[in-house]
Amino acid sequence: MQKGIKIASLYIIAALFVALCLYLVVEKSIYLMFGLPIVLGVLMLYFFSFDKVLFLIAFLTPLSINLEGLGIDFGLSLSIPVEPLLFGVLFFFIAKLLQERKFDNPIASHPISIVIYIMLIWISITTITSELPLVSIKYLLSRIWFVIPAYFVCAKLFKDPNNINKFIWLYIAGLVIVVIYTIIHHAINGFSGNSAHWVMTPFYNDHTAYGAALAIYLVLNAAFIFLPNIKTSKRIIIIICFSLLCLAMVLSSCRAAWLSIIAVIGILICVLLKIKFKFILTVVIALVAIFFTFRHQIIDVMERNEQDSSSNLLEHVQSITNISTDASNLERINRWSSALRLFEDRPFFGWGPGTYQFVYAPYQLSMNKTIITTNYGDGGNAHSEYIGALAEMGVIGAFIVVLLVIVSVYKGLTTYKKAKNKESKILVLAATLAVISYFIHGVLNNFLDTDKLAIPVWSCLAIITVIDIYHSGKTNYYESTSEHQQALNQQ
Repeated sequence: MQKGIKIASLYIIAALFVALCLYLVVEKSIYLMFGLPIVLGVLMLYFFSFDKVLFLIAFLTPLSINLEGLGIDFGLSLSIPVEPLLFGVLFFFIAKLLQERKFDNPIASHPISIVIYIMLIWISITTITSELPLVSIKYLLSRIWFVIPAYFVCAKLFKDPNNINKFIWLYIAGLVIVVIYTIIHHAINGFSGNSAHWVMTPFYNDHTAYGAALAIYLVLNAAFIFLPNIKTSKRIIIIICFSLLCLAMVLSSCRAAWLSIIAVIGILICVLLKIKFKFILTVVIALVAIFFTFRHQIIDVMERNEQDSSSNLLEHVQSITNISTDASNLERINRWSSALRLFEDRPFFGWGPGTYQFVYAPYQLSMNKTIITTNYGDGGNAHSEYIGALAEMGVIGAFIVVLLVIVSVYKGLTTYKKAKNKESKILVLAATLAVISYFIHGVLNNFLDTDKLAIPVWSCLAIITVIDIYHSGKTNYYESTSEHQQALNQQ
């Protein structure tokens, strides 16, 4: 039956292709006609080799370009070509779900999946109560077409463990191309500190998103160095890629990314020393409590630091704690303060998902404004996954974000502990540390509403989920799972 449907689909697509080509010839749209074979090829992948669409998304995500960056504005702020591909994956997933009326139960009932359901439900509720419903609906839809392809569909793909490796390496391949482009672009501009903020355009809008992506895949790349049974030639390539990512990380001038990597190294040491998760969590909670208890004294010390951002690496590191003259740090404080005042006005439901950038302007205080502050509040988001959620979705929304972090890290570390083969141990630990790097970075920035960071974060969570369910108990990580691959292709 399915074979007959596929054959019929092939004929329909071929007929539509011919008809569209004839139309474009008549209308003399020759350039559009040249692009049709690519569109047709991708469409064929959806029907006959669905897994390759996901691999294509992995490779193209670092290379995708936002339409606004090209000076094209349809009011959608799409990232081309990845977001249309994601929408296609979402469409086929829903169609398959409606047809079969079932999904992989172990994945669907996993604790990480349950937290994601809660998150999507709360986003839906706060969309109804939103100050700007259309903005929130757009936010909800974008979250859905990131989460379903990058988490749920990728989870089915990762049931074949070889696909985890392919997915990661295809993303790294795309990212390395961006890194080489950025380094060359940076060199042309004399490796100046100012140019470090924009030389990665048009692939990344700024150095903070670029740095966050580098941090995630620096961790994943490092893991492959320690995988067993890797040929010497491949290991050399792995080390070269790792070196390029390290260089790119330094040149990015992204202090938040640097901090996230330092934190990851600290957590890795704790894991290798077999320090329990409860102890790590207790220490984190204690540090947060100490900060709030002695916040005035800490702030007084930070205010005495007048070292601004600099092209000098040491000086740039020192500027991290400068809240007296550093414009970037001061603007974050302005955004956070505005978000907290927004939260005070609407503590339960918040102002609505995705609305912060449209409503925070009146909540800025004159004493908090900086040289980069805009009176109209058109400078962007809250610069924090946690404080932003607090303003947009209330106390429950912020709690869900924290819950996602805790559950993900807990499941990642417990899966690492119980895994019976070295490959599973290394990859699940790497995925967990990669997620940690992002959510530490998320204290200072928020990028889960973009494909550049949403795909790596949600796919890493999918890796944790799948290894926990299917691969942690196997003594051989590369045990044949061809039936899973066949099922995916049938989808």
